[in-house]
Amino acid sequence: MAERHDNLIDGEWVKGSEYAPNLNPSDVSDVVGDYARATAAEAQAAIAAAREAFHGWSRSTPQQRFEILDAAGTRILAEKERLGTLLSREEGKTLPEGIGEAARAGQIFKFFAGEALRLGGEVIPSVRPGVGVEITREGVGVVGLITPWNFPIAIPAWKIAPALAYGNTVVFKPADLVPGCAHAIAEILDDAGIPAGVFNLVMGRGSVVGEAIVGSPDINAISFTGSVPTGRRIALACAESGKKVQMEMGGKNPLVILDDADLDTAVSCALNGAFFSTGQRCTASSRLIVTEKIHDRFVEAMTDKVKTLKVDNALKPHTEMGPVVDQSQLDQDLRYIALAREEGCEVIGGERLNRDTEGFYLSPALLVGANNAMRTSREEIFGPVASVIRVAGYDEALGVANDTEFGLSSGICTTSLKHASDFKRNSEAGMVMVNLPTAGVDYHVPFGGRKGSSHGPREQGAYAREFYTTVKTAYTLA
Repeated sequence: MAERHDNLIDGEWVKGSEYAPNLNPSDVSDVVGDYARATAAEAQAAIAAAREAFHGWSRSTPQQRFEILDAAGTRILAEKERLGTLLSREEGKTLPEGIGEAARAGQIFKFFAGEALRLGGEVIPSVRPGVGVEITREGVGVVGLITPWNFPIAIPAWKIAPALAYGNTVVFKPADLVPGCAHAIAEILDDAGIPAGVFNLVMGRGSVVGEAIVGSPDINAISFTGSVPTGRRIALACAESGKKVQMEMGGKNPLVILDDADLDTAVSCALNGAFFSTGQRCTASSRLIVTEKIHDRFVEAMTDKVKTLKVDNALKPHTEMGPVVDQSQLDQDLRYIALAREEGCEVIGGERLNRDTEGFYLSPALLVGANNAMRTSREEIFGPVASVIRVAGYDEALGVANDTEFGLSSGICTTSLKHASDFKRNSEAGMVMVNLPTAGVDYHVPFGGRKGSSHGPREQGAYAREFYTTVKTAYTLA
């Protein structure tokens, strides 16, 4: 029988009335553990505990918050191999990717430990004589955090750490598919001495736990990362109730490859951006926009790489791409690959694979001969599937790159300073990469997009304070 893992509510580990198995997508016979599914009543209890704890935590010293977050970050870094292995088992990233993501989570906690000490204010003179003005930042209150399955430790870290650093209390609901890393973070924070009620973990279904968080009048703000339809529903609900909201949703990210690009650099960027992490990244390069003269050489080089990319169990040492996260995602990927053929693309790869263990294996798919009007070029697939779109030159490439409802990340491969500079200025994306993959960002700088990809203040780095704090202006007559 698999080990059972409980929810953390008001400082207590609460046994569930229902548990769900957490399956390894590389080997569905491997049960990572059984994880509690919270009820709506348990979610409400967590919210009430967070509300009760807010006064004390919001007035705690920066040193106290620093010590807890720093201790959590130190332990995550010390245990990155264990946590990375857990991540790879439950989500399907290769082991190096899993360990790297765990390390990033530790770095995020340590960065925001420092931010707890760096949160300052301003003292400025009033326009009126004898009056002083102070401008300070305070935590917004009880924050509901709803995270996706594709980065099961990094995304929770970059929401939890700033929320706590700036004096908020937290009700955290991870994706139902990947509760293991979320539970590990909760254990680490509990061991670090987080006061009861300040941080609460409520695992379970979005239709139950997520709805309870979004609908509660005691939640002051919600940070959500996930699908566009769910994000839009949450944003509407938050608008009606007056909650502060932050959304990170979809992407259909372009990587432009110009005639003057270094071919090896372009192929490396495309391969990493499109297929690493099994393409299950909102920043993935799902549209490869290639100019005329380099197009055929690029497709030939990419085809060689796609056909030799080693797809296998995420825990095997030489695996380059792990499985898709579950059967539902695999079915969606295969439907889009079939659609690409109907739309007239030549599909290279994109085949269901069998391996030593039963899992959700799919070879990476390159959709050659695509155009930007096809559904496969416009809708987010969220798998190892990339369209190759031929264009005449830079101006057309830029136009195609911007012709999307999304605007998260974009990239260009070129040796031209002129074109690189122009692309950085005119790309309609929140993050722009030059001769780098569209996926892969630093933890100490802003993360977020434009158009349908994001809503509200940026995540990560010092910019996180824009969401997790509110500004107070105080006047004093001397």
